[in-house]
Amino acid sequence: MYQAQANRNKYLETSIQTATPAQLLIMLCDGAIRFCRAAIEAIKVNDMSNAHQNLRKAQDIISEFAATLDKNTSFSEDLLRLYDYFLHRLVEANMKKEIEPIEEVMGYLIELRETWVQASKLSTVS
Repeated sequence: MYQAQANRNKYLETSIQTATPAQLLIMLCDGAIRFCRAAIEAIKVNDMSNAHQNLRKAQDIISEFAATLDKNTSFSEDLLRLYDYFLHRLVEANMKKEIEPIEEVMGYLIELRETWVQASKLSTVS
């Protein structure tokens, strides 16, 4: 069991180290979406501690998006406002333990992920 976990960790470490910036964004989106889903499931079964932990992890990823945003791009202010909105809604969901704000943010994250996937495809073509 320990060896399988060690192999998985090594695989993940290698995947992250060799990923392009676009692939890293996609991986982070995947993580935030996964944590949102886990938080929703935790709220459904009244596991508020687990809901809190997963919402904090999703918030951390979104905070990382904001911190690493290239401020020189024409759309950086729009993305920053979007990330701030995501954080606001996830904090609200965490305080009230409500599913609706999480589902809203998750929907946007899924759309954002698809945008990064398409942008990644376009950047490898040119």
